[in-house]
Amino acid sequence: MTTVRDAMIVAGGQGTRLRPLTATTPKPLLPLVGLPFLEGMIARLADAGIERVWLVVGADPAPFGPLRAAAAGRGVRVEVVPEPTPLDTAGGVRTAVERVAGTFLVLNGDVLHGLDLAALVNHHRVAGAAATLSLIRVADTSTFGVCVRDGDRIVDFVEKPPPGSLPGQDAVNAGTYVLEPDALTRFPVGRLSFERQVFPGLVADGAVVHGVVSDAAWADLGTPERYLAGHRLVLDRAVAWPTVTGSGDRHLGVDVEVAPSATLQGPIWLGDGVMVAADARLGPYTVVGAGSRIAADAVLQGSVLHDRVSVGAGAVLEGTIVGAGSRLGAGVRLASASVIGAEATVAAGVRVPRGGRVPDDAAARS
Repeated sequence: MTTVRDAMIVAGGQGTRLRPLTATTPKPLLPLVGLPFLEGMIARLADAGIERVWLVVGADPAPFGPLRAAAAGRGVRVEVVPEPTPLDTAGGVRTAVERVAGTFLVLNGDVLHGLDLAALVNHHRVAGAAATLSLIRVADTSTFGVCVRDGDRIVDFVEKPPPGSLPGQDAVNAGTYVLEPDALTRFPVGRLSFERQVFPGLVADGAVVHGVVSDAAWADLGTPERYLAGHRLVLDRAVAWPTVTGSGDRHLGVDVEVAPSATLQGPIWLGDGVMVAADARLGPYTVVGAGSRIAADAVLQGSVLHDRVSVGAGAVLEGTIVGAGSRLGAGVRLASASVIGAEATVAAGVRVPRGGRVPDDAAARS
């Protein structure tokens, strides 16, 4: 894929459904198996031959600055494109499109996938398309926009059709595109949507717009349940990820200390410097960030802890997410899909219900 130099990542989402984690960290920078999500995406783009990544972000570009050094180590240059006011899914890309070198990729900054990008680009080239969309099949189309195809050519878009109302048409937008610059330059600079304006407009104008259906693993990471599901895909090796290498299903960083009576059931991932005390039970599908401490008799199942988390004795975590630097007291019980923000404290014996938030954040339930 060396003839495609540029990729744009749309990374300006507010991450409302992942609050309070996103109150302190932009959604695309939340860690996925120990690595900021965008850093992992850039690593995979580097492997595909991309030389320059444009990050289309919100009004504050500062949190994304540290990605430049990590990307440079992989031979990739990062350019940050801020949106002082929200410009929808395509507006920010449109502002920078004149600066790309020919055919380019567009990816969503909260979608994990195992797509074969080289094959997608090759299909685009052979078809002579203005735009090529990656597609996935879904059983229930009622919550998606369906791409109606004649062969591989997209001829219409139907928003949220009832299941079975479009026989043979069950492919929806997977959020990764190959574009020619003129697919966007025909639209004025300003607020612009790929889904509502760009792609339907191209089809209406008779431009060649193709859709390539893939069976590759795919996950939108925008809710607690989907964020956890993304970790499971990586730990199951359905999607390649820089922090999961080698063989086996127990991935332990350097200087990890596990008491002889503790139990680790894979697949599981422990970052550098993690300490697990006597009789604690971890896994499967548990991820523990660097420098975290798990006290005696604690039980962690299917949970994701960011860096420097302290878990008290006898605590029970089932399918929960805990932000960096948080402290969980002895006997705490966190139910499925609960979210603990960064640097939060949960007092001993407290029970957080399914879907609960600490600190409480009404916006997360909206």
